[in-house]
Amino acid sequence: MAKIAYILLCHKDPEAVIAQAEMLTAVGDCISIHFDGRADASQFAQIKAALADNPNVCFARRRVRCGWGEWTLVQATLLAVEAAVQAFPRATHFYMLSGDCAAIKSARYAHEFLDARDVDYIESYDYFESDWIKTGMKEERLIYRHFVNERKHKRVFDAALNLQKRLGLSREIPHDIQVQIGSQWWCLRRRTVEWILDFVRERPDVVRFFRTTWIPDETFFQTLVRHIVPGTEIETRTLTFLMFTDYGMPQTFYNDHYDLLLGQDFLFARKISPEATELKARLAALYANDAATFKISNEGRNLFTFLTGRGRIGRRFARRFWETESTLGRHRELMILVCKKWHVAKRLLHSIRQVTNLPAAEYLFNEEGGDLPDLGGIQASLGKRTRHRRALMRMLFDYHDTDRMIVCMDPGNLDLLQDFYGDRSTTRLLEIQCDFTDDYLIGHARRVGLAGEQTSPETLERLLPTIRGETTYESDKIRDAEFEHHYIMRQGARPEENAVPISKFLSIGYDPALRIAHTDHLFAD
Repeated sequence: MAKIAYILLCHKDPEAVIAQAEMLTAVGDCISIHFDGRADASQFAQIKAALADNPNVCFARRRVRCGWGEWTLVQATLLAVEAAVQAFPRATHFYMLSGDCAAIKSARYAHEFLDARDVDYIESYDYFESDWIKTGMKEERLIYRHFVNERKHKRVFDAALNLQKRLGLSREIPHDIQVQIGSQWWCLRRRTVEWILDFVRERPDVVRFFRTTWIPDETFFQTLVRHIVPGTEIETRTLTFLMFTDYGMPQTFYNDHYDLLLGQDFLFARKISPEATELKARLAALYANDAATFKISNEGRNLFTFLTGRGRIGRRFARRFWETESTLGRHRELMILVCKKWHVAKRLLHSIRQVTNLPAAEYLFNEEGGDLPDLGGIQASLGKRTRHRRALMRMLFDYHDTDRMIVCMDPGNLDLLQDFYGDRSTTRLLEIQCDFTDDYLIGHARRVGLAGEQTSPETLERLLPTIRGETTYESDKIRDAEFEHHYIMRQGARPEENAVPISKFLSIGYDPALRIAHTDHLFAD
């Protein structure tokens, strides 16, 4: 059975640190604590006194004054790890935590999870090839030396960086390591931790290099683990559930997030609000509950992205620089079927093809697959299709040797609609407005990752009004855009009524439009 030694980095709230240590050690696990050297000495004394009689608690041999983005965070971690290795010879795994973390599974679940696979859990992506760093410095973090904290002394930090650039003082990365990057929250096996400590003693050149890199807690352990452990024994993920806003700030969890947290495929979560006393109490009781069972839905991040993204549609329509001089062609006509129920649009599209023989593509900006010809790789992924949407459509027009074509889009693709309507070609839009039952919306939430098969009924009940409101919101935004040649057919209308917008949309007579409107089971779910 796994025995976990927790590596706790903390800097405040001694009562919470004491409670966290007592909770984690009550079931037989261990904890090694580093309390920030910048914090009040009396608070550290309070923690040591309260935990003095607990044999499963140890402390780093000295306290380091830690700063965000500095080597001191790695140094503090190494000191706590060294103490844990010496104090807990039976520990099989070492798990990094902060004072803001809390267990979201029981100890029994965590032990069984770690016993199931003999691997290290750590994010470790290639520093230069991956897109883990979204904004800001990248190569400059490594090839220049950083001696001051950017957050505290930004002018000095920037001046030192610019001076090194002007003088050509860049440095080489140690030739035998490949720098990796990832979250600082990891869980490593004992053998791996001992190898890291040996490496630190044997390779002072690598340690010197990382001492003056910027934000080394995202690169040091990640690089060393990948350097000394076979790739087959590394699971590139963190076991700590965390989410970040668009502004790079960690999402904070509160009392009403209990059910959400339990459903995620992680062992811990950060950050828990200091005010979330009820949540902390429930999670503490859960950690000691050997009989607890868990239904993993894992919808948390998709749900967070969906909810925080609401209201932003319509604000990012600036034309891409590579599209400013491109056009589909003034003589061409692009017809777009817009429908939230993709199967309904596909049925209608099939009928349109049979009646008009027009070339068409289904949800090419929403579905990874699709029956698309080889266009030199531009069609290979959704990302490429979206970035080069006009070039893609021009190539499809050319491939089919046509000036009229139909595509399907989700009503959430308002930015694409805006872009195509901004082209010199003619764009027509047929919006299919459907009725949405609760069962359909629940199925939709599961299909797009907002909910899982194990999501609780209570969570779904809270989520349904938001999803239903989102469908209405998307339709309203399309209407507010006042697109020219915008036609609407409705599920509740008779085929004779829907034939009119179909006829106008396709520029065909009423009778063939009526045949299309009579499509069998068009709106069936």
